[in-house]
Amino acid sequence: MAAVPKTRRSHRKVRTRRAHWQTSSVRAHECPHCHELRLPHRVCPHCGFYKGTRAVEVKSEEE
Repeated sequence: MAAVPKTRRSHRKVRTRRAHWQTSSVRAHECPHCHELRLPHRVCPHCGFYKGTRAVEVKSEEE
């Protein structure tokens, strides 16, 4: 036997449910190396460090 819904969901119910899956806000965290705000689990765009090691070389704005 297959799982079959008893009644059909209206367009409004479906769209209301789908409208909120992306609304969770991502909070910025302070980088432990340069103390600038950055997204969690990402390389810091200001200093290039991730988990205490340099991950990428960051170009300065003066160059």
